[in-house]
Amino acid sequence: MADSIMSKAATMEIPINSNGDTGTLTEDESLEQDLQQVMVSGPNLNETSIVSGGYGGPAGGIIPTSSIKGPAIRYNPEYLDRRRAPASGPGSSNHQASNSTEEVSRGVAVEKLDSVKKWGINTYKCTKQMFSEKFGRGSRTVDLELEAQIELLRDTKSKYENILRLATALISHFQSMVQTQQALGDTFTDLSQKSPELQDEFGYNAETQKLLCKNGESLLGAISFFVSSVDTLVNKTMEDTLMTIKHYENARLEFDAYRSDLEEMSLGPRDAAAMVRIEMAQHDYQIHRDKYERLRSDVTIKLKFLEENKVKVMHKQLLLFHNAISAYFAGNQQQLEQTLIQFNVKLKPPGSDKPSWLEEQ
Repeated sequence: MADSIMSKAATMEIPINSNGDTGTLTEDESLEQDLQQVMVSGPNLNETSIVSGGYGGPAGGIIPTSSIKGPAIRYNPEYLDRRRAPASGPGSSNHQASNSTEEVSRGVAVEKLDSVKKWGINTYKCTKQMFSEKFGRGSRTVDLELEAQIELLRDTKSKYENILRLATALISHFQSMVQTQQALGDTFTDLSQKSPELQDEFGYNAETQKLLCKNGESLLGAISFFVSSVDTLVNKTMEDTLMTIKHYENARLEFDAYRSDLEEMSLGPRDAAAMVRIEMAQHDYQIHRDKYERLRSDVTIKLKFLEENKVKVMHKQLLLFHNAISAYFAGNQQQLEQTLIQFNVKLKPPGSDKPSWLEEQ
């Protein structure tokens, strides 16, 4: 009976209606229940066994499926739901971080590309404007009063640089003379000790040369102080103002370039696309105009303060130079020393461990 039932179960078809429900079997009720239970629970080959032989046969005919290799076949709705849902584990965090890094890198690259594009457009416009001005085909904005002050500053700086060169040469030559006087005084002193018949004569000359050497060192200190102050005025104060002037001139060129570009667009057609370009050109023009006016104001202020500083510094330094030179060549040692005190010129004491200013020249 059991063999007959298994034979029928192995060959029979299970009808399924349109709703996916199993049809009614006309065979043995126990077989129907067993088959329905298998269909509903979804058999797992790892948890069931395959029967060899007849249905309900001996245990020796059962083959454990744990010995069969292969993936388990089971319908699991939760697994499908997990596959549909976005990942939220550590791997997902790494993926999101990677995407974020890529977006930042892409943003930086786009920003750099835009910067290079703007630089190229600006360079083209400024180069075009520069050649137009050079060949007389373009107009330029000119502030006559400011241009005259700038030209005067450049001429003044050139002349002050010439003063620096001459004063530095004077220090070099005078330093050689002082060193010669020092050597000559030492020689006179030595001869006064070795020549009794000319001891007084050599002694007078030795004292004179040593006095001249001492006064010469004082004069060198005054001239070096003069050179240092003028050098600061020329190569720092004036140079800073000239750097601002350079930025101002670049801003003026950019302003005229965008002004000319706007004027050319204004003379062209007035369709929708052209009006958009004109509006953008108007915006760029206003930006460069504001920059130009701001730098023009900075230059005007710096030129004013520079002139005041120049007068103050040079008044003091020229007075020092004059008084020191006059006192030295007049042989007035007291006046020379008073001049150094008046202008706060300090000389290094002899025998100092640090090299003297003579050695630094």
